[in-house]
Amino acid sequence: MSTLAALRQLIRQGYQARPEDLSAMAMQAAGLLGVTALVIYVVDHRQRGLLPLPGDREPQPEPVAVDGTVAGRAYTTGRPQVVEVDHGGHVVWIPLLDGSERMGVLQVVTGGPLDEQAVDDYATVAALVGELVVTCDLYSDTIERLRRREPMRLAAEMLRAQLPPLTFATSRVVIAGILEPCYDVGGDAFDYAVNEDTAHLALFDAVGHGSAGGMRAVILASIALAAYRNARRGGLDLTATYHHLDDAVRDHDRTGMITAVLAELDQDTGILRVISAGHPSGIVLRGGRVVTVLPTPTALPVTLGDRRPPVVIQEALEPGDQVLLYTDGITEARGKDGDPFGVDRLIDFATRAVADDLPAAETARRLVHAILEYQQDCLQDDATILLLQWQGDLTKS
Repeated sequence: MSTLAALRQLIRQGYQARPEDLSAMAMQAAGLLGVTALVIYVVDHRQRGLLPLPGDREPQPEPVAVDGTVAGRAYTTGRPQVVEVDHGGHVVWIPLLDGSERMGVLQVVTGGPLDEQAVDDYATVAALVGELVVTCDLYSDTIERLRRREPMRLAAEMLRAQLPPLTFATSRVVIAGILEPCYDVGGDAFDYAVNEDTAHLALFDAVGHGSAGGMRAVILASIALAAYRNARRGGLDLTATYHHLDDAVRDHDRTGMITAVLAELDQDTGILRVISAGHPSGIVLRGGRVVTVLPTPTALPVTLGDRRPPVVIQEALEPGDQVLLYTDGITEARGKDGDPFGVDRLIDFATRAVADDLPAAETARRLVHAILEYQQDCLQDDATILLLQWQGDLTKS
């Protein structure tokens, strides 16, 4: 077995690889790695199923569900999962990651004994395979087509191209976002960035979901995203950022309206600063319970910002705290009896997720899926979550 040889071959082939080549490349690397097979699975956009990249293998592998499977456990926990099979062989499922963004899993099939070093070696190969999947996805539609299980409407196509990765993590902060429905969005959007010691977050909910297939709301959200990034990259503070995007959206559409929450976290001190522009309140979780419901509103919705100055609130976080921001599609989702999902259910689910010690990305995924289940898989409005976890200033520990 030669992990280095497998990595070298994947790197050499990867320079000119198409997505259609990845499956065969993985199988060739399997021989150098001393295993029976390497099979690449990517996750669909709703994060319900793991889909094998097509290749020359016969028969073709079947899709695997995320929930209730060993492969899904590797995806949801971010940790390798090992299953012993007949004749002393093993199947190892390794998460495929782009940084901290979950792309799918790599299946490793072995014909003999297994030790911890071997699993570490497989994880190293999986890290490179994940990078190749992401790179190939940048200049081809093959992987994107595979991940789509339904046709995507134009408004969703436009908005999703502007969103950042669903997950980002450093040793000090974790940020996870998710937006449903995948294929027919309205006006929800989110953004984030980490610049030096400051983490920036924003969540937007534009009106106009039913107009022209959601395009008016998506255009408003797109302007808000661009204006937010423009202000952030120009070094504006939170109050100036609010006015900048308020002016930008109003200049385009004086009758348009967006609720928004803008936040900044000082990663050295744990001080969270927030403007809630007519938006639902966020919550702070600590040790498995809610310690703060952030005040709202502290500013008027975007395009009305010239009528009243915004108020910036501050909240002191402790290491390990999580901040959950959400749009009203979460709490106003209605079940078959007409009852809204509500803040109490949201808090109950969030506290149970924290108690289960789930990764932030998995907490967001399960929460949105709980909303979908509550509404019989048919959302009446976009449901969007942005979850931040502050790990503390590890440089002072």
